[in-house]
Amino acid sequence: MNRLTGQFRDPVREAMYRREIAPRVRRESCVTLIVAALVFGMFAISDYHYIGASTELTLLLAMRLVVVLACLTLAFVIGRLGDYNCRMWLHTLPLWILATAIILIVPLRPESLATQVTAVVVATIAFYLLIPNLLPVVTIASLYLSLGFLAAAVTVADIPAVVVLRISLLLIMTNAVGFFALLRLETLQRRQFALLEEERVQNRQLVEEIAHRKSLEGQLRSVAERDGLTGLDSRGHFMQRARDLLKRAQFDRSPFSLFMIDVDHFKAINDTWGHRQGDSVLKAIAETCKHSLRPQDVIGRFGGEEFIVALPDTHPKDAQMVAERLQRKVSELTVMEAMPDHRLTVTIGIAGVLDEATDLDALIHQADQALYAGKHGGRNRVVISQEA
Repeated sequence: MNRLTGQFRDPVREAMYRREIAPRVRRESCVTLIVAALVFGMFAISDYHYIGASTELTLLLAMRLVVVLACLTLAFVIGRLGDYNCRMWLHTLPLWILATAIILIVPLRPESLATQVTAVVVATIAFYLLIPNLLPVVTIASLYLSLGFLAAAVTVADIPAVVVLRISLLLIMTNAVGFFALLRLETLQRRQFALLEEERVQNRQLVEEIAHRKSLEGQLRSVAERDGLTGLDSRGHFMQRARDLLKRAQFDRSPFSLFMIDVDHFKAINDTWGHRQGDSVLKAIAETCKHSLRPQDVIGRFGGEEFIVALPDTHPKDAQMVAERLQRKVSELTVMEAMPDHRLTVTIGIAGVLDEATDLDALIHQADQALYAGKHGGRNRVVISQEA
């Protein structure tokens, strides 16, 4: 940060700061100019008090009217078009107009020089602290006001050298106080902006970190809930969903069925055509199952070449029809050219809810027993558990 101007050394950061404060500067500039115009116009009363009706009074009133109208016009223009970053001259112009007007009062009203010194001091402090502007701009305008006023006082008013010295010292002190006060204010405001920007960056990084963590959590949840090969529910996720469906069915006293699917001769497929072909078989069967079942049915990969399906609101006899339809669709699959003559078959074991005391593990055991009965009976068949 520049020690003489209070501005950021980085022009890009300085431009960002000015854009940030532009609305506030525009608003404060408008209010200050309106107040300055009213105050400057009100001093027409003191003009009449000091010089009475005269040519000088007419000139003073005309000058004050021009300054008042100029300040009000600039207030309107700054309110509409003022851009602290791109149209700095709009914010600078009022300082020069007011400074010139104050200087011109000296030759028109020289007998009130003592009160004008006070007005110059107040105006200088106002330049530094009340009318928003950059420190270099305010400093140049304030020095112009002080030097112009001092030159006009020496030229027009007959004042001794000691008075000139006193006025000079007073104006120097006023400019020094105003300069360092505005320098401190500019520095503090920019430090506050820098801290705010740092906080915004940290908040943005925090939001990005939270989003990244949520994404990772979603990926982990997907890994935990989905089988990586087939995209079906993992065993654990299936068990959770199926238990909820079973509890609801028992509460509503509605039918509930479950069947297990086993790919026939899957080891032979792996041994003959390789595990890659075996994976293609599992994915093809998984897709067939997803398209053959209802949206409310839940299907998961139970392990290896076994799949498991929960069918709410379904009697075992109806589940048998679903299983036989699925069995036919699997047999129609053409998986790869490497095994064109091999016909895929599956064996399916079905179990149904007996009573409200039946739990999911018992149903799985019944379906598993029916499945093994089908495999021992020659495979490629649908078997309903005798307990269903």
